Amino acid sequence: MLDDLFVASDKDEASEEAGARPSIPFDYLSVADELHSGRIKVSGDTFAAEYREAGADLAAEFAALLEQAKLALASEAAMPEEKLPPIDPEAIAAELGLDQPAKGADFGRMRRSFAFANHPDRVAPHLRPRAMIRMQVANMLIDEAKRRALAGVRR
Repeated sequence: MLDDLFVASDKDEASEEAGARPSIPFDYLSVADELHSGRIKVSGDTFAAEYREAGADLAAEFAALLEQAKLALASEAAMPEEKLPPIDPEAIAAELGLDQPAKGADFGRMRRSFAFANHPDRVAPHLRPRAMIRMQVANMLIDEAKRRALAGVRR
């Protein structure tokens, strides 16, 4: 069916421009069959090693993100009666409950419950930049806690 759609679209586009077609034919069904065949395997050890390596420079990235957030929010004016939610990592970690020991499933629950209350799509428009930064900080804190928990289990 996809091939029929490509042929039909090729006929329509042939009159408009000849260079718009992809130069490499792609068979979507054979790719889907290969992915679902079970012949492609990803080692859990390889995945865990890459996950740990990806977090190696997380501290520098986190510090840069926090400085950028502080600069972006420096000009933000609060309504007199409105208390803005904090963006500092300690307050967000306490809000997440990262001070208590957690299991693997707890990290997903923490992320979902925090996103439910703080996602930029769920807050007032004037709080969206702050909510985006809070979500980024929370995700980084949860990823780091998860990475530490994984490293503690492997020892």
